[in-house]
Amino acid sequence: MTDPNALFEDWFAEAQASEPNDPNAMAVATADAGGRPSVRMVLLKGHDARGFVFYTNLDSRKGGELAENAHAALLFHWKSLRRQVRVEGPVSPVATAEADAYFASRGRDSQLGAWASDQSRPLDSRETFEGRFADMAATFDGVPVPRPPRWSGFRVKPQRVEFWSDRAHRLHERRLFVRSGSGWTEELLYP
Repeated sequence: MTDPNALFEDWFAEAQASEPNDPNAMAVATADAGGRPSVRMVLLKGHDARGFVFYTNLDSRKGGELAENAHAALLFHWKSLRRQVRVEGPVSPVATAEADAYFASRGRDSQLGAWASDQSRPLDSRETFEGRFADMAATFDGVPVPRPPRWSGFRVKPQRVEFWSDRAHRLHERRLFVRSGSGWTEELLYP
C-alpha cells in the first residue's frame, strides 16, 4: 500500500478494536517562535486526506505556540498492536462550520467546561474553576451552549508519515512516506 492515509485508516481501525483505552489518543508536539518544544496528549477528532484534526482552547499554550509556529508533530502509540505512527506537517485552523459542528456534538458538561476554563492559565483553586463551571451552567440553562470564540480546531496536513512496527530482536520495520507534489514517496528506514 503506497497511500499513507489508507494505511493509517487500516491501522486505526485495528487500534479501535484492540486498544483498551482511547485508541484516538495522540501526543501533539509544538514549538514556540524560539523553537522551544512542548508536548501533550490530545484526542484525534477527525482524519481524512486533508489531515488530522484536534480541538483546543486557542488561548492555551499549544494554541499560542501554533499561532507563532504553525507546524506540529503527532505520535500515535498503540501498545496492544506494538505499533506507532508519527506525523509531521504544517497546521491550519479548521473551518468555522467544522468547529461549530464538532462543538455541538460534545456532551453538555464538556461544552460548559470549555466556557469555564482558561486553559493553561494559572488557577488559584479548584473551587474557582468549579464556581465558574456552575456560573456557565446557570448562564446557559435551558438553551444550547454555543462554541466559545476562543475554542476551535487545528488540522495537521501531513508532509511526513512514518509507520513503525515492532519486530523480534529489535529488527523493527519503519516505513516512511514523504509528500511529493500531489502524491507520496515511500522508503524503508533502518530501525
